[in-house]
Amino acid sequence: MVSHITAMELESLRHLIGECDLKAKKLSSYARQVQNPELREFCEREADSANRSKQTLMNFLNEGVNVQ
Repeated sequence: MVSHITAMELESLRHLIGECDLKAKKLSSYARQVQNPELREFCEREADSANRSKQTLMNFLNEGVNVQ
């Protein structure tokens, strides 16, 4: 499947991917440092969610996006 997106949409996707990556890294770091098990679990879950979002966006780009 080839999707057509504009250069601006592509740049927005790149920005979102970067935000998801940064969020996942920060939350993973917080999870390693926090003492409270519930807070640690929350941070780990949210980091996993951010990583899944990032992967979904990257998969979309890798499926064959045609930039117009």
